[in-house]
Amino acid sequence: MHRQGERNRPDPFPLPIRHRTGIALHELCPGADTCCMVPVHIVIVGCGRVGSGLGIELVEQGHSVAIIDRNAKAFRRLPADWTGTTIVGSGFDRDDLDEARAHDATALAAVTSGDNSNILTARIARETYAIPNVVARIYDPRRAQIYLRLGISTVATVSWTIDQVRHRLLPHELESEWSDPTGGLSLIERHLPERWAGKRLADLCKPGEVSLVSVTRAGVARLDFADLVGQEGDVLHLMVTEQALGRFQERLLGAAAGAGAGTVAGPGSGAGAPSDGDQA
Repeated sequence: MHRQGERNRPDPFPLPIRHRTGIALHELCPGADTCCMVPVHIVIVGCGRVGSGLGIELVEQGHSVAIIDRNAKAFRRLPADWTGTTIVGSGFDRDDLDEARAHDATALAAVTSGDNSNILTARIARETYAIPNVVARIYDPRRAQIYLRLGISTVATVSWTIDQVRHRLLPHELESEWSDPTGGLSLIERHLPERWAGKRLADLCKPGEVSLVSVTRAGVARLDFADLVGQEGDVLHLMVTEQALGRFQERLLGAAAGAGAGTVAGPGSGAGAPSDGDQA
């Protein structure tokens, strides 16, 4: 079997490690004695769009990367100056994994187009090579729970796509992106309703119940929202307690605006309403 070895590979852990911005990591962590990101060796099985994209970004971050793929033409997705290792072979062939330095790997990603191949590769990585961080890409979401019981983290492409499309088809449904183990605290994503355009986004917050985490505007995530005024198209990420979810929904959408006492006021509904931006 033909194998393509290392291509003009320099020291796999160049210093200083730099992000795309050109800023060295030690410049981001000036008070630390060591770099805030420790370079590791990572094996990727599958050099499709996901595998090649992972390999490119990980090498840019300073990690050592080896990619295995059955098809030598798949490596054309990698730039000519990519400094990792490419191996034509199989993710469940011991010789190929040995050549990819699986024994030295801290992580392995199995991201081929086949569920069975990915899971077999992941199990070998965990059970034979004792690689601590293993992720398998799967297309059949029904298998996810089975593999989680085996200690294999999975990314179910179909489930993720369905969730993302449904979330955008029904933007007003209140669903959590993340919940703490007790279920008492959730991170939710919401598109800003028209009724909040021109109002201070900080007024959405309520101590002990709702905290605004970030605002994405025109594709740019922002944390400087203390005096930010809402605009159409804003996407909000908020932390909300379980008990406050219903009240927050009413406040955001105005379902209880104008109702009797005990309801949460919405924009323009009296003392509890958010201020206009020019009044902040």
